[in-house]
Amino acid sequence: MVDAPVAVVTGASRGAGRGIAHALGSHGCTVYVTGRTERAGESVLDGTIHETAELVTAAGGTGIAVRVDHADDEQTKALFERVGREQARLDILVNNAVTIRDEMMGRTRFWEEPVNVIDTLDVGLRSSYVATVYAAPLMLAQRRGLVVFTSAPGAAHYVFGPAYGVHKAGTDKMAADMAVDFRDFGIATASIWMGVLLTERFKQLVATAPDKLAHLLDNTETPEFTGHLIWALFHDPQLMDKSGQTFIGAELAAQYGIKDAEDREPASYRDLHGIHPIRQFDRVLR
Repeated sequence: MVDAPVAVVTGASRGAGRGIAHALGSHGCTVYVTGRTERAGESVLDGTIHETAELVTAAGGTGIAVRVDHADDEQTKALFERVGREQARLDILVNNAVTIRDEMMGRTRFWEEPVNVIDTLDVGLRSSYVATVYAAPLMLAQRRGLVVFTSAPGAAHYVFGPAYGVHKAGTDKMAADMAVDFRDFGIATASIWMGVLLTERFKQLVATAPDKLAHLLDNTETPEFTGHLIWALFHDPQLMDKSGQTFIGAELAAQYGIKDAEDREPASYRDLHGIHPIRQFDRVLR
């Protein structure tokens, strides 16, 4: 009997991480879900890591909740040490944890916002780097694995402001450059531009300005959608040829024949707005 694939999904108390973990659970994965929220009321937003783990298990996988503050490198290191002890392997890492402060989402200029909106470079960009450093040995041993970064089109055009955009652009670049170092070890990386996710946070945002934002509801994706794409990518025979690329999730779905809930086919950001991932050149300098 083949062991169930082992995945770690960071920032999985709610939102994209929760949906991705849930979807991977439906494919039978053992999923470690991380986040800071263990009990209801600890956050202004709904969702806990234990609730997500229960969803994973109910979907047919094995959900394991681990409280991790990804601002603390030692907690991240301890997470992967635990995965190593309990599973002796790691197949999929989804770097999703990020700090998005409400002030970042307003229609303000960057100098009008608190300086701490740039914390997205700590829990977001830096934390993804640290998680991948500690995850790598678990993948190197089996010479196979997939590291996914959740990203968005803000990497290539103005969205909310520089603190948001530099995180997304850095995420795509991190996937591209890590792929170079991983190439000889059978480990692939990918950054996936998710569409507008139908999360509780998004619904709250729309409620603040329905006249300006309600139209976004016409082309939303469920948080689970990206999880199914990750599963298909992991099993793609041409995975290593795709390593290092940034993908628009809707385009991956069309390639793999995957539809979202209610048989929906989200439109590509390229088709909607003519915006696509920025090209990386092949030149390597060491």
